[in-house]
Amino acid sequence: MNNPPETGSRSSARSGYPAAGYAWYMVILLTLAYICSFIDRFMLGLLVEPIKADLELTDTQLGLLLGPAFAIFYATMGLPLGWLADRKRRSWIVAAGITIWSAATVASGLVKNFFQMFIARMSVGIGEAALSPCAISMISDSFPRERRAKPIAFYTMAVSIGAALASLFSATVLVWAKSNPGVSLPLVGPVSAWQLAFIAVGLPGFFLALLFFILREPTRQEMGSSKGLGNASLLDTLKFILVRWKTFGSFLSIFCLMTTIAYSQGWCAALFMRTWGWEASKYALVNGIVLLVIGPATVNLSGWLCDRWYNRGVTDAALRIAVIGAFIMVITGVIAPLMPSGTTAMLMFAANAVGLAMITATGVTALLNLTPGEIRAQVVAFYYMAISLTGLLLGPTTVGILTDQVFGEQNLKYSLALLPLVYGLPVLLLVPVTLRLYAKSCAKLLQSRD
Repeated sequence: MNNPPETGSRSSARSGYPAAGYAWYMVILLTLAYICSFIDRFMLGLLVEPIKADLELTDTQLGLLLGPAFAIFYATMGLPLGWLADRKRRSWIVAAGITIWSAATVASGLVKNFFQMFIARMSVGIGEAALSPCAISMISDSFPRERRAKPIAFYTMAVSIGAALASLFSATVLVWAKSNPGVSLPLVGPVSAWQLAFIAVGLPGFFLALLFFILREPTRQEMGSSKGLGNASLLDTLKFILVRWKTFGSFLSIFCLMTTIAYSQGWCAALFMRTWGWEASKYALVNGIVLLVIGPATVNLSGWLCDRWYNRGVTDAALRIAVIGAFIMVITGVIAPLMPSGTTAMLMFAANAVGLAMITATGVTALLNLTPGEIRAQVVAFYYMAISLTGLLLGPTTVGILTDQVFGEQNLKYSLALLPLVYGLPVLLLVPVTLRLYAKSCAKLLQSRD
């Protein structure tokens, strides 16, 4: 029987992991960066209607901006950046990424047409691609396996907090703009409320980037657990995944579904306006409060539960929690847009947020149980490429096309209700196979590590 894991900074130092205090400081800093990235990312969806009016866009063009414009480079740039993160100083890569996405967010507030906005959102994707492969690798090298789920869940809590703060900030800007219609900035001139929002959320990132330039790197852990993966190239990593394609494919289906549904909800501000007459500022305020209350609590509870189950011998605990979240997410995702009032719809979307948060909190933890230390950042990059491309390409774009071509602008609710059903049913039917393949692969890798 294995001895209980040691706790405290002294045992961490002996095992090669950094002191607990510094490790958690790094996690907090990475979480702040992730929060900033999600604020920058979510702002566009919350300001859909004023942007559509000012730039004279169609719903299909908005779907492209909400999805493919960001996904093209967010997904593909993650691969070379993941390869680089397995070899070079990760904190500096993160600092460079923050600088790029912050500059691109500011630029999003200065655009004049669809093409310029498309380029700006692509650039945001390039910068944000640097963060998660580096962050997950750094966190994994700072905590042993049995204590890793909580810090990873804390990091992924940024998804909910970032979306919530984006909502609250958007509500503030929109309300403020009504009483202050004319705003002029030095060197820029007159700007509308949505332009001011992008500029304001982009600027703080430059200060955060400076903090990462001086952050100390954790020592790389769990190396040498897989033969032939020393200095592994992207091709070697791809071969590792392809040999286990059934396991990785079924595993990814759950998390690709999650991003597809989550990114489709970039249309929710428009849904509440068109269906129940909510102003964008009202939706942003209520949605922000809901996410701020539910998201962090669910994510951290999921991380705590995952560690607890894992230490009791449930080695696939992370995936089991994600599966529970998937069922919640699909069922509520179908029902929420069809509710009779905005209030009941928001309550159902709150339940949906619980499911989304459970999956978000445990996805990367589950992935690390399949991944040798030598290729950790690269596999994480492949993971984010897969879930991001799927979610961003299918989610918002499917809704936009269905609305334009099938249901019509005033029936956006049917597009949003149909999406979870069509994409979710096959994934849920595959769950028994997914759990079986995952447990078998985890057991093999764990034996090679021990």
